[in-house]
Amino acid sequence: MCVTCGCGSDQTHVEGESHVHEHTHADGTTHAHPHAHAHEHAPGGGHRHQHADGSWHSHDHGEAAASGAALGAAHAPGVTPKRMVQIEQDILAKNDAIAAANRQRLADRGIFALNLVSSPGSGKTTLLVKTIQALQGRLKVAVIEGDQQTTLDADRIRATGAPAVQVNTGKGCHLDADMVRRALDRLDPAEGSLLLVENVGNLVCPAAFDLGEAHKVVILSVTEGEDKPLKYPDMFHAADLLIVNKTDLLPYVDFDVDAAIGHARRVRPGIEALRVSATTGEGMDAWLAWLERGAAAAGAAREGNVEALRRRVAELEARLGAGD
Repeated sequence: MCVTCGCGSDQTHVEGESHVHEHTHADGTTHAHPHAHAHEHAPGGGHRHQHADGSWHSHDHGEAAASGAALGAAHAPGVTPKRMVQIEQDILAKNDAIAAANRQRLADRGIFALNLVSSPGSGKTTLLVKTIQALQGRLKVAVIEGDQQTTLDADRIRATGAPAVQVNTGKGCHLDADMVRRALDRLDPAEGSLLLVENVGNLVCPAAFDLGEAHKVVILSVTEGEDKPLKYPDMFHAADLLIVNKTDLLPYVDFDVDAAIGHARRVRPGIEALRVSATTGEGMDAWLAWLERGAAAAGAAREGNVEALRRRVAELEARLGAGD
């Protein structure tokens, strides 16, 4: 369980990742086996897990699962508020350390990484599909998809020809840095590419978790209220870019774009804002230009670091040759 928000983040599955799964049986014995994490609900409320040899193993979560769910719902009864704060700080510190390693890993390869966050249904995946199609031949794109269940969004991305890895968080409500690290191991994005991370639809918890991205991009559709930045300030404060999406629907909804942007800038002064419709193409050129500037800057920073390293090596070699 994630102590920061109470979600079941320990149920994460990174698509294609094999690992050892352990089950405790009713007699107290433990059974561990490696598998590719194919599982499904079994009749009666248990689960069936598929082994590497194709066979299935069924088990009932029973009282252990029920007590675990109750513990999450009760926010760890018996743990003092001070201890809860300490645990939360420890979790975020560990996450930040992994995020820093992710950020360095991406910087070393000149990869421009974005964390796309929003409410469910804001149009993130459609925007990604249109973005990938528009950038074909201009910039390589790879995608990490975050959802509680299914590979539907990753399948949509792969249909464009772009590589994608699905991360299913189970009961988890956000991606964290370790999930992204594991997904990067599977995805291995190309040097100088654009990495788009589509987070779980949620305007609360993803704000607290650094993934190692260059920027958070918050997407607000016009079918939502323009007061969202005031209701969910942490997310909008954490973002560097606001995309007001689905602007083609403005004639049919009561939504004040200027008010929404104004509210966002009350929370995050200086936040950039773009008005976009993936359906009509409005604002797409500005969005694509923003992406290409970021990718160019990431590539230039990598080249600058490589050149600085070359100069340092040359200096050391010269000193060695001079007998220093």
